[in-house]
Amino acid sequence: QVQLVESGGGLVQAGGSLRLSCAASRSISTILVMGWYRQAPGKQRELVAIISSGGATNYADSVKGRFTISRDYTKNTVCLQMNSLEPEDTAVYSCAAGRGSLSDPRLGFWGQGTQVTVSS
Repeated sequence: QVQLVESGGGLVQAGGSLRLSCAASRSISTILVMGWYRQAPGKQRELVAIISSGGATNYADSVKGRFTISRDYTKNTVCLQMNSLEPEDTAVYSCAAGRGSLSDPRLGFWGQGTQVTVSS
């Protein structure tokens, strides 16, 4: 069992940057997979980035080269650094954690989400 709390969302102009953080209620060292998903109005939730306990990562094609996911084991957080933001990145971003693998994540724990709005 783990509780996840996101922070760092907000309003930013296109081309700007934001850093999202997801704080876990316990050590993340034993959590196999952690990730960030997003859902825009009227659209399905989609994977943004995912990271394994060993540090391997996968990204959605739309964010490759712009977003970076990372784990901080000293703070029990997973972060998403978002650069060169585009209006199409506007969505509610949620943190998730669980088992499985990068190719088959089984994420049973979710945060409440944080709004990211990118203005043109």
